[in-house]
Amino acid sequence: MNVIFGGLKSMWVIVLFDLPADTKQARRQYTLFRKKLLNDGFGMMQYSVYYRHCASDENAHVHSKRVKSVLPPEGEVRIIKITDKQFGKIEVYYGKKRKPIERTPVQLELF
Repeated sequence: MNVIFGGLKSMWVIVLFDLPADTKQARRQYTLFRKKLLNDGFGMMQYSVYYRHCASDENAHVHSKRVKSVLPPEGEVRIIKITDKQFGKIEVYYGKKRKPIERTPVQLELF
């Protein structure tokens, strides 16, 4: 699944977060952060774990920077960048049954 665009390896940006939701304002901040991730093309992998495919490391840096620009005032956020090859090695289970991982977006495979 190692997709290469013009000599550049594609990357995945994964955002993991643990944000407070104990007050109305904290819930509002959580919702706003989540909406900004979705608006930037991230999809939900699991609760509080979002991912986005990027055509290159440079593109991954752009989206990582966008995440940093909308960090909520409290809570913990982690940003991980991994190659397409590394992403392809993720093992996903639902109970004891293995499930396939998310696929590289089709529109990016056409380049």
